[in-house]
Amino acid sequence: MRATALIAAALFLAGPLRAQTATAESGPSVAHVPFAVGEELVFHAKFGVIPAGTARMRVEGIDTVRGRLAYHVTFAVDGGIPLFRVHDRYESWIDVATLSSLRHRQQISEGRYSRNTTYEIMPESAQYRKNDEPPKPTVANPLDDGSFIYAVRAAGIHVGETRRDDRYFMPDRNPVVLTGVRADTVSVGAGTFATTIVRPTIKTGGIFSENGEAQVWFTNDEHRLPVLLKTKFSRFSLTLSLESVTYGDVAIAPMR
Repeated sequence: MRATALIAAALFLAGPLRAQTATAESGPSVAHVPFAVGEELVFHAKFGVIPAGTARMRVEGIDTVRGRLAYHVTFAVDGGIPLFRVHDRYESWIDVATLSSLRHRQQISEGRYSRNTTYEIMPESAQYRKNDEPPKPTVANPLDDGSFIYAVRAAGIHVGETRRDDRYFMPDRNPVVLTGVRADTVSVGAGTFATTIVRPTIKTGGIFSENGEAQVWFTNDEHRLPVLLKTKFSRFSLTLSLESVTYGDVAIAPMR
């Protein structure tokens, strides 16, 4: 896996709503989530001691995918290292009721390499399709790289808790294991936060491999922000730290 794709996977692994734009009587059934439309997180990335650019994660809006309301979330990476520039964009569409993945798109530009890939993920038929390839089986309530971090934020992981989920949309990558390691107070560019350190592992050779040392610091407040990630894999170490946060202010009210 390419280095900047690892940055994307790192951030796209998931309280009360801040605002409501629909009433319980008129609005659709939605999951209770700690984020809202307009939320933007800006991260500084480093490989070892080398600055590797800026990453932005944003809840862009609420779209309709195959007749289902979906949060449209994006993750963009701009930067790279000397002689290797990066402009990547990852998008996910997440069902507002189930937080399952409905679509995942990758637009990669890294040095001389470029690639555009779209995954249509269809929980209703338990299948997913990569570009124009034939459909393949998927799992119940599937998640892609982009929707995972939002699902973790919505669920919350506590110190001492271990959760195993067979929800990654490619079945052979399951299970994903999330472990609440310990509490910690951490200072990053965006401020000082009381956090819970979560260790995620997945059956892959990348940043969250079973033999890796990845840890993500999630805030203990109602937003459950990912404010810091540290990992070592292969010969590299990677640090992602939150530099600024803009809270969203448009959300759908949950059904009662």
